[in-house]
Amino acid sequence: MTGSCTVTTGQPHLAKQDLSNLQIESLTPLSPEVISRQATINIGTIGHVAHGKSTVVKALSGVHTVRFKNELERNITIKLGYANAKIYKSSDPKCQRPVCYTSMGSNKEDTFSMNGFKYNVVRHVSFVDCPGHDILMATMLNGAAVMDAALLLIAGNEACPQPQTSEHLAAIEIMKLKHILILQNKVDLIKEVQAKEQQDQILRFIEGTVAEGAPIIPISAQLKYNIEVPHLIIIRSFDVNKPGSEVEDLKGGVAGGSILKGVLKVGQEIEVRPGLVSRDSEGKLTCKPIKSKIVSLFAEQNDLMYAVPGGLIGVGTKIDPTLCRADRMVGQVLGSVGGLPEIFTELLVSYYLLKRLLGVRTEGDKKGAREEESLLSKRIWLKLD
Repeated sequence: MTGSCTVTTGQPHLAKQDLSNLQIESLTPLSPEVISRQATINIGTIGHVAHGKSTVVKALSGVHTVRFKNELERNITIKLGYANAKIYKSSDPKCQRPVCYTSMGSNKEDTFSMNGFKYNVVRHVSFVDCPGHDILMATMLNGAAVMDAALLLIAGNEACPQPQTSEHLAAIEIMKLKHILILQNKVDLIKEVQAKEQQDQILRFIEGTVAEGAPIIPISAQLKYNIEVPHLIIIRSFDVNKPGSEVEDLKGGVAGGSILKGVLKVGQEIEVRPGLVSRDSEGKLTCKPIKSKIVSLFAEQNDLMYAVPGGLIGVGTKIDPTLCRADRMVGQVLGSVGGLPEIFTELLVSYYLLKRLLGVRTEGDKKGAREEESLLSKRIWLKLD
């Protein structure tokens, strides 16, 4: 809003706020014109130093709260960090949890479509990122004074409780904060048995405190495990069954590729998009995603119980092996059911031509690989047949 104007003029994709029609008594923290532009809930991240508080905020909001030079050099939070995020939900009954929820930056429009579902903003929150170092306890207390809820971070690779874990929990208890969620972070660094043992430690630690009964959610903020839906690009697919195999010995198809984000686990329900592609009676392309289950994960000869982003892995599934034979699934995307990108039958692409492919000679060691004529950056419509 600028000058004497009574209507917001910036960010036209957000809901307008008009002073001339303002009725203060009708405003609530969930009024559309309010949460479109302003966060109305403060959520603090608390816990011991280096347990992943800032990393969780970045995973949820996309904002790195460590901004100052001395913080970046030491890789710790010194001043109170802050970041806003909008929480969206899809009301489509076909969109199940956790895919029906997602978080975006504060400047994102209030309604958008993703993965074939329509999402609407339901909350706009501010994260108050508190420092975990013992000498910065006063800074943490300042942050606790404005919190409506708290995320208590506990690193899975350390015993519970650590000194500031206890102090921060005591601080929010003094502030009479009742809405608490416990995040058991860094589970990617420990085995399942260790995670269960530490969960028992956490339950004993919070017994009799304001956090008793709070949900304990295992996550990896660094890998966005239990935060972000996994995506795997398929670059190879195989039928591992030998000719003449007995029916009871047949195995499902194997997809090979690299995880772009998220974590895949043995036993997880998955789908592959676009899946089965065919044409209807009118000649139009139709796609039917393939749903299946992960029965094995491996990296070369090594068996895995879960796989994280980076490197190439194989995913054993229950998919009909004939669909995976001879790389038939190359180019498709594998991930959680309902969590994959929307399918398109037409794409607008940019391209450039290489001189070597055009038959143009390059002189000596000059690295002139691109064709710099008007063909560069032209756009074409590509139909997928």
